[in-house]
Amino acid sequence: MTSRFHTATFVAKAAVSCSVSILALGGLLYWLSGSEPAAEDIATEILKASPEVIATLKTDLMTSEYEAVGAVPTEIISEDHIATDIERLVTVSPGDTLMSLLVAAGATRTEAHGAINALSSVYSPRKIRPGLDIALTFAPPVEIIAEEEESRDVGPLMAMQFQPSVERIVKVSSTEGESNNYIAEEIERPLTMKTGYSAGIIDSSLYLAATESNVPNDILISLIRAYSYDVDFQREIQTGDRFEVVYEAYYDEDGNLAKTGEMIYGSLSLSGTDMKLYHFTPASGFTDYFNSKGQTAKKALMRTPIDGARLSSGFGKRKHPVLGYTKMHKGVDFAAPRGTPIYAAGDGVILRASPYSSYGNYVKIRHHSGYETAYAHMNGFAKGISKSKRVRQGQVIGYVGTTGRSTGPHLHYEVLLNNKQVNPLGVKLPAGEKLAKSDLKKFESVKKDIDKMIKKLSEPAAIASITP
Repeated sequence: MTSRFHTATFVAKAAVSCSVSILALGGLLYWLSGSEPAAEDIATEILKASPEVIATLKTDLMTSEYEAVGAVPTEIISEDHIATDIERLVTVSPGDTLMSLLVAAGATRTEAHGAINALSSVYSPRKIRPGLDIALTFAPPVEIIAEEEESRDVGPLMAMQFQPSVERIVKVSSTEGESNNYIAEEIERPLTMKTGYSAGIIDSSLYLAATESNVPNDILISLIRAYSYDVDFQREIQTGDRFEVVYEAYYDEDGNLAKTGEMIYGSLSLSGTDMKLYHFTPASGFTDYFNSKGQTAKKALMRTPIDGARLSSGFGKRKHPVLGYTKMHKGVDFAAPRGTPIYAAGDGVILRASPYSSYGNYVKIRHHSGYETAYAHMNGFAKGISKSKRVRQGQVIGYVGTTGRSTGPHLHYEVLLNNKQVNPLGVKLPAGEKLAKSDLKKFESVKKDIDKMIKKLSEPAAIASITP
């Protein structure tokens, strides 16, 4: 097809129009000067014409026959437009592979393969988990020349970046001037550890009071777990009770809280009784929380093997919600959202992990000293949970559900002593480790240092608490 910018008609029309415009301008200059100019003078006067005259002439050219025949190329109109890189953010979903994500976002399989190979030198693609955000950078789209090539709305993949942890950024970039070649690097984010402190008065629940006092969620969970052996958070927390917590807090270069570390100290004042716990590692190497006398907070069994649940039904006789008549309830029920993790109440061996009658999905664990625990109506079992497997206290064994004879998502929890069900919230549980000799002496020294630190940290908090 012949370009309209190079036809004989276009050249002739352009020449005529240009000649007419130049002659018109020459005539205008002659009329203004009142004398007959020479041909070379006309040319000189044209070159010396004012910007206003030039602009008028240019406008005349743009709106005359040039535009009608297409003599003003569109490239001139859009010459200031600069193509920019294209940024896309993708989120890993269950079942995704990195290859499928990159290709779906616009990369070719060759580009994706090159980027993944480079990534493997610093980070295993197998470690990528659902929920991770990956930022992709593509070059602007390029014109497809070969008919067999497929068109796409982006150019070549230039970079891929994600943050697998608060301390690491992984970046893959294309090698300059080399197609489909990539290099990978890890960028360490420096974090600064500071001591965090929070305290507050409980009005309705520990969770709400801690949230209002800006206690990080991970620290709140640590606080609840540390006290879960001795405190029934449904019945023993009263209005006016107090809490206090000291923890490790890590901040990034911008001063933002990036992550939390260990809970160093926790305190609950329940109905006037102070319960203090100190973070300590004895010679055995197993870190735990100990009270002021060096007695571990951990008991042989947890009273509440689930986080953030509501006690929906206690131990004893009750009207059965499904059967409709009074029946002995030989455990306690904790209402919680479907999928909430359920923990092993203590170290032991699994006796059963399967559907079981009206209990639905059911796990039973044998502990020492004649104790057993049972967990019913579970939505499913955690990976690796099966009969004869050993579990540790606090290990996830399953998830809240409503299988079996159930009216809604909850955990039915039983404690058995010598094959007889007992009230999990009332039974006296065997105590854990008590420090002795050198461990106790070392603990006293650590406790003294923590007490001094708390006194210093609590001063500004105490002032803030009485400020309107």
